[in-house]
Amino acid sequence: MEIDKIKSLVELFFEKYKEKKSPTKQLFLKWLKNDENNFLTWEQARCNIIILSDYLRKILTKGDRCVLLSENRPEWLISDIAIMNAGGVTVPLFTTYSEKDYEYILNDCKPKICIVSNNNQLKKIEKFISDETRVLSIDKLNQNIKNIKDIFEKHSKQNPKQNLLNYNNKIERKDLACIIYTSGTTGNPKGVMLSHGGILSNCEGAREILNSLVKEDLPVFLTWLPLSHSYEHTVQYVQISLGAKIYYAESLEKLLLNMSVAKPTIMTAVPRFYQNLYSKISLNFSKQKGLKKRLIESTIELGTKNLNKERLNFKEKFINFLCELLVRKKIKNQFGGKLKAFVSGGGALDQKIGEFLNSIGLPTLQGYGLTETSPVVSCNMPGKIKIETVGPPFKTNEVKIADDGEILVKGENIMLGYWNMKKETEEVIRNGWLHTGDIGEITKDGNLKITDRKKEIIVNLGGDNISPSKIENLLCLNEKIKQSFIYGDKKTFLTALVVSDSKENKKEIEFYIENLNKSLSLVEKVKKFKLIDQEFTIENGMLTPTLKLKRKKILENYKEDLEKLY
Repeated sequence: MEIDKIKSLVELFFEKYKEKKSPTKQLFLKWLKNDENNFLTWEQARCNIIILSDYLRKILTKGDRCVLLSENRPEWLISDIAIMNAGGVTVPLFTTYSEKDYEYILNDCKPKICIVSNNNQLKKIEKFISDETRVLSIDKLNQNIKNIKDIFEKHSKQNPKQNLLNYNNKIERKDLACIIYTSGTTGNPKGVMLSHGGILSNCEGAREILNSLVKEDLPVFLTWLPLSHSYEHTVQYVQISLGAKIYYAESLEKLLLNMSVAKPTIMTAVPRFYQNLYSKISLNFSKQKGLKKRLIESTIELGTKNLNKERLNFKEKFINFLCELLVRKKIKNQFGGKLKAFVSGGGALDQKIGEFLNSIGLPTLQGYGLTETSPVVSCNMPGKIKIETVGPPFKTNEVKIADDGEILVKGENIMLGYWNMKKETEEVIRNGWLHTGDIGEITKDGNLKITDRKKEIIVNLGGDNISPSKIENLLCLNEKIKQSFIYGDKKTFLTALVVSDSKENKKEIEFYIENLNKSLSLVEKVKKFKLIDQEFTIENGMLTPTLKLKRKKILENYKEDLEKLY
């Protein structure tokens, strides 16, 4: 399949379907819940997409927004493709948004349809749904809400022999496919408009990397990142382009168990997952003694040498062979035994963790991107991993470094703009170049290296973009809090510095933060804080002349204190 000739994500699915020799038998999607019926073949998926498309087409006109609020499951992808096939635009929502975020997004995008998975998800948004918006559910809720499974069953009974081959061939690559909301410095989420061509260009770049890993076998993916995340949203179409079998994990807690069942070939995840993995394996290693301990140490040492392309002598080659047999193979078997590579995205992967995982036989490819780039800009190549970099840019992307060191990106993958935010769009896209807000360099071998972040956005270990200023402003609404500073880049949760006149205010501030957290999304909650009495001022170098926080300076002064909170 030549993806550059494919016009839409809808066409991508149907063209890949046509390539399948046994679509009625080949498993396509499976949800790893304790339910044997949570699966679809390629044929069943195709039929359901067409049926749901036909239903939605009666409600939608081209460009109408359709909110999709659900956990990962087969119906998520079915709904996504059906919405686009009916001429609509998917607006995926995180199940962990705050109430204010749901209210803002629904008022901003004004959806024609809302598809929710169950009652729990419906309750989160029902008071913000206008009378003009139609609600559909995946699970059966009540008589007033149409259930998509009933739509499938009704069609099968009434039109069992209807031809379901047709799909919407009028969609163009430049057309809007989805609006993915991401945090901005202003506090309100920004609706990033991604085109069919933008996501398809990402698929083309990703296939170049992954094809070498899946030449012989039918690739298997295990998906657990929310499909509402731009990274995983695009990954699902990469999976389709490879003709993959896709499993949806039950939860993060059951991920390792699910891996042993699914036996994935490729798995995508964010740095938080790899940090947890590193901690668990390291803890296990630390308990070993004697010969086992020495063998593990050799595995890491020789694996790192291989990673860095250092030549091994005869003795080292023999020991490395034993390490492969006695250590790395056992580790691989814990992950299903067929894993060819982990792919890390959505945030910076710690170099130490990357080296460790690669050394013990778990190839880990680090990539880089933004929601605004659909989302991948670059990624390490199998067999050419440079841990300190994020690999070469995709062949479909153009990357250059501005005079001030900022990374600029150009290509079909660049967003169409921010929904209802013309000014903000013009600020980041200039002369066709997206200004990423990240500082970096291009190495001699053509790899991209991230060195700093120009923008203030915090990217946690889960790959979530968080606006610190939004939370800081909310904290400072309390009269006992003079100033605040939010910290949590590459961390599992947020912490804060809180400036107050007296330590006696701590209990009151603690109570205020607890209440504030109730109105914030899961990733925005402040788990711990440190009370300080020194104000941030222009004089001490922690404020700019325009009274903005000098984050780098504050961090220099208080990083040790903040790190103690983790």
